[in-house]
Amino acid sequence: MNFARVIDLKKRITYPLKMSTMPKIFSMTGFGRSAGSFGKFSWNWETKSVNGKGLDIKCRLPHGLEDLDLKARKLAGQKFSRGNINLTLSIKENGNQPSYRVNRELLDELIKTAREMFEGTDSFGPLRPDSFLAVKGVIEPVEEEPDVDVIQERDNLIIADLEKALSELSLARKVEGTNISQTLELQLAEIQALIERAGRNSESQPQAIREQLKQQMEILLDVTPALPEERITQEAVMLMIKVDVREELDRLRAHTSTARKLLIDGRVIGRKLDFLCQELNREVNTLCSKANNIELSNIGLDLKALIEQFREQVQNIE
Repeated sequence: MNFARVIDLKKRITYPLKMSTMPKIFSMTGFGRSAGSFGKFSWNWETKSVNGKGLDIKCRLPHGLEDLDLKARKLAGQKFSRGNINLTLSIKENGNQPSYRVNRELLDELIKTAREMFEGTDSFGPLRPDSFLAVKGVIEPVEEEPDVDVIQERDNLIIADLEKALSELSLARKVEGTNISQTLELQLAEIQALIERAGRNSESQPQAIREQLKQQMEILLDVTPALPEERITQEAVMLMIKVDVREELDRLRAHTSTARKLLIDGRVIGRKLDFLCQELNREVNTLCSKANNIELSNIGLDLKALIEQFREQVQNIE
């Protein structure tokens, strides 16, 4: 492959569309974050996305906030169509000092039992309160009853901040998608240039085949009886049909044209472009098998390498 040509093409190519009018092509990788607070609560959202065949949303929430799982997944599903997306929420309660109470019923029961067991013996000395307070269950934490209105308002704000994090993630995917689309445009331009080179090469094939067949027949006629002119013509036609690559070139042109149109239309095109890459590879394989000269074989190999690079970039598109 002529990599110098690709580099030169990158330097010379211009994009007349402004960023605001660029096609909306989204990558499947990105990161977003948001933070918020309400009363004594503060939280952070982290959203990450990587490549995936479909849409897979995983939500990690702290204990007690499981009710937000469905809302979070629904919100992410409305914004994205493909990718493995991870939503992680961390939350802490500020300035909340835990309070405790003494379980007097259990404490009285322990003291009563101790007196019954050891009263009148030397092993029962003066009562030591700390000995009983250390027993599990005597000191109990007191959980404050949550204010339903406060919790509802907090949860609404948490979901609102998730939307901010998802918007940041979407923007990151869009920026990377724009960069990928420019790379794909460059690769498509190079693929089309190679297809046209193959076309020019194939145009000279009939004459080259005739010359080759003529030379072979001259050698053959020196040692065998002359063949009928009709038979020679039939052999020439069959050989030209066998190595004719015009159909493959027409389909390659059609596939690259479709790929370019998809890049212009934008949005969710990853699967369609991936299918086109498979079709491009199929046609190039046929072209290589029909190639009857070194130049066409080299063009076919360069096309295979470029299509593979194109497909690697396509794997990142939503």
